[in-house]
Amino acid sequence: MRVYIPTTLSGLAEAHEAGELGPGPLDAYAVTPGLREWYLSDDLEELEYAALTRAAQGSLRHLAADPKAPRRRVVVAVDVPDAAAVADPDRGLDPSLLGAVRLAGPVALADVAAVHVDGKDAEADVLAAAEVVGAADAGDDDARFTVDGAEDHELLWYATQEIPSLLPDLG
Repeated sequence: MRVYIPTTLSGLAEAHEAGELGPGPLDAYAVTPGLREWYLSDDLEELEYAALTRAAQGSLRHLAADPKAPRRRVVVAVDVPDAAAVADPDRGLDPSLLGAVRLAGPVALADVAAVHVDGKDAEADVLAAAEVVGAADAGDDDARFTVDGAEDHELLWYATQEIPSLLPDLG
């Protein structure tokens, strides 16, 4: 199963140094039964994109909690055994947590399939979205509009060997 772990460039730098994302438990997003029902599609690629988008929203929440992190969303894609990604059925009833799963332990960076990161052109919109994501989660329509502005930016795909080239942005 492919899971999408939200983080920040600062979190990615820590993972690069440690050789793993963690410690566990890690919140992630995947194609869960709840996400399938909500998205109403049988196309796995579309469903995985929906899970990636949910993880990008999770990255905004990480950015809101870490004002020093560069204002770019980061999502790490990892393939794990199905049993490793546990979906809490009670959490699945919360619309903001569709696709949410939990990984019990850390994830080795060697197991990462790809990294998705905003381009620099998204920074202003991501900054604005990170500042209001909590209000958007609480139902504020204006804040939701601002968060949607960040979601208009497609995350760029990077191979794992490109991670070091992303990290100088922390300076």
